[in-house]
This record gives sequence, structure tokens and C-alpha cells, in this order.
Amino acid sequence: MTRIIVAVIVALATAAGVLAGYIFLFRNSPGLLEPYDAHIIARGEAVYVERCAACHGRNLEGQPDWQTPDKEGLMPAPPHDRNGHTWHHPDKLLFNITKLGVAKAANLKDYKTRMPAFGEVMSDDDIVAVLSYIKSRWPEELRKRHDELNRVYKNRERAAQ
Repeated sequence: MTRIIVAVIVALATAAGVLAGYIFLFRNSPGLLEPYDAHIIARGEAVYVERCAACHGRNLEGQPDWQTPDKEGLMPAPPHDRNGHTWHHPDKLLFNITKLGVAKAANLKDYKTRMPAFGEVMSDDDIVAVLSYIKSRWPEELRKRHDELNRVYKNRERAAQ
């Protein structure tokens, strides 16, 4: 009788794991970010204030003259609001830029920047939370455009496989 109970528990746990994996991999979300989840957004805001706001601004405004290299030839921190270009990039690239750094994520070997790679100091969940917070601050029109960009990017990735 004990073996049957153990077998049933193992079977149920396996089924639950498969279902959870399926939901995670094939959910309807067009990307990684969750800009409508209040818990994730709150976490993202806290991490953003701690790790990102000093350069990118408390209100996502970026640094002045962000499109012009400074006297050292480095680009100032761009805004993450509607005036920047963050929403021009798919979630996967934004995640990789944050985790790995711009040069590695964008395959720009000699690119110099002040922005560090955060993979050693931020968890993947924190990176997703920060990016979700940023996206939550965009107007709905930009969120929809960004969602469509993620759909196109995801479809291209599938087609390339």
C-alpha cells in the first residue's frame, strides 16, 4: 500500500512539474517582462532605485545629452522612459545587456561603457523585475508596440531553429 501511495505522489509531482514547465515556456506573454504584475513592479522599483537610478535617473530620465559621447568618448546613460530607446529592443536583449553588459550582449567587442554587467550582483528575477518596472512606466501605446516587437523577435527565433 505504501508503494502505491509513493508512486501516486511521484506521478502527481511529475505531472505538476511538466505542467508548470509547459506554462512557463509556452505562456501567452510575448516576452520575459511582467509590466502588469504589481508585486514584480514593486520589487523592480526597489532594485532600480538601488542599482540603476544613480545613472538612469529616479524618473527614468537618463543623463543630459545622452545621445552625444562625453569628453571621454563614452555615451551617457540613456533614459528608459518614452524618450529613450529601451522600448526599441526585445526583452531578451534588454535582459542580456543588463546581465552580461552591453558589449557582450550586443556582440560589440570593443564597445566601452560605464554600465557594468549586473549578472554577478543581481539575480535573474531581479533583472526581470527591474525591466518590468521600467516597462510599466511606459504609456500603453509603447507597451503594445514593445509586445509586438517581442512577438516578431520570438517568431524569428522559432523560425531560425
